[in-house]
Amino acid sequence: MEKKEKRGSFTGSLGFVLAAAGSAVGLGNIWRFPYLAAKDGGGIFLLCYLILALTFGFTLLVTEIAIGRKTGQSPLTAYKVIHPGMGWVGVLACAIPVLILPYYSAIGGWVLKYLAAYLTGNGGKAVADTYFTGFITAQWEPILWFLLFLGATMIVVYKGVDKGIEKFSRVLMPLLVLLIVGIAIYSLTLSYTDASGVTRTGLQGFKVYVIPNFEGMTAKQFLVVLTDAMGQLFYSISVAMGIMITYGSYVKKETDLNKSVNQIELFDTMVAFLAGMMIIPAVFTFMGREGMSASGPALMFVALPKVFGEMGSVIGSVVGILFFLTVSFAALTSSVSIMEAIVSSAMDKFRWERKKAVIGVSALTAIMGIVVCLGYNALYFEAILPNTPAGKNAQVLDVLDYISNYILMPVVSIASCIFIGWIVKPKTIIDEVTLGGFKFGREKLYVVMVKYIAPVLLLLLLLQALGVVKL
Repeated sequence: MEKKEKRGSFTGSLGFVLAAAGSAVGLGNIWRFPYLAAKDGGGIFLLCYLILALTFGFTLLVTEIAIGRKTGQSPLTAYKVIHPGMGWVGVLACAIPVLILPYYSAIGGWVLKYLAAYLTGNGGKAVADTYFTGFITAQWEPILWFLLFLGATMIVVYKGVDKGIEKFSRVLMPLLVLLIVGIAIYSLTLSYTDASGVTRTGLQGFKVYVIPNFEGMTAKQFLVVLTDAMGQLFYSISVAMGIMITYGSYVKKETDLNKSVNQIELFDTMVAFLAGMMIIPAVFTFMGREGMSASGPALMFVALPKVFGEMGSVIGSVVGILFFLTVSFAALTSSVSIMEAIVSSAMDKFRWERKKAVIGVSALTAIMGIVVCLGYNALYFEAILPNTPAGKNAQVLDVLDYISNYILMPVVSIASCIFIGWIVKPKTIIDEVTLGGFKFGREKLYVVMVKYIAPVLLLLLLLQALGVVKL
């Protein structure tokens, strides 16, 4: 057995908040949040998301960070440290990032491909309907971009917690926010008159995005919006995949957890909102309401290049570069946290040094990621996944996403709520949050959520994913 490497730690609360927020601010915020908001009518989705973020999301986030700091362990071993009979939850929590990292890195490769296209002056070609399909169905090019993205992730994680992840987050997160704010403000200034003489503006699109419209909405339709918003929280705040437990294990005992969680919530929700503000007004201006709701998961790779094309060759190219640079930064901050959750688990469980763990995890991810890339050509097949964007046309990427995000993540979160709420009791988390005399601002809300409300909401999400409940 190898000697266990000394665990790293964040140098302070700012480094932890930026790293955790960087994990949360990824493709889930910049890609998935806007298309769901567009699909669900904008304002209503936004309202549901904000309420859930302050209650449901807060509960899951504080639970995982506190478990990590209390045990000083990664997800694979943390649950077992608190209770010997709950080790299986840690195994599932560790399996989730193992499944996510390959396809997340594949999508990260797609983003780099588009960034390169705009940087080399070929952004105009991305407007064609066949551009995206032609790229992902090619045999070798997607693999090369995937490996490039994976390599960048590997380098940051290899450097460790303080010299790699924290230093990387301190530089990249402020840049990311500046880029998003800049593009969001520009989106509001847009104006376009279509062939029928109808003029639409970015400000009109912004109103569609932020003002809830309940007119004609049925209870069933509202429930769909609610479950979409709840599912989005998993993507947005990086819970149920071991990341926040891992990052929590690197937090010093003198850090105010309650304050840090509040800052992560605020940062993540702000960026998610700005991502929607960056994309939805622009899509509305050039494609109308129909374009907003019809774009779906293809919003970022198909609809937005068309929007950039309508802006004119020079402005469209500049905005395209800035947009895909922003998305590249966001994707990378998240992939780093996903890989770190797996690497940390390998170090804690098998006593591996960081170098060995990073190389081993990267090799496994490379193999799985190549399979994901080939899933659109040599390994192409179609599967039916109920209640998912892929629907009847699911490929390898969609299957991995379904198993990890739609099945395992709700299962892990339900188990965590039962574990904390009923087995070891909420006091376990409350004591960790209030360690050192710090206050727990939403303590009573936390107890009610973790024991009763969160498990019920999570069960509904799981039953919907399994097709038992049809909305």
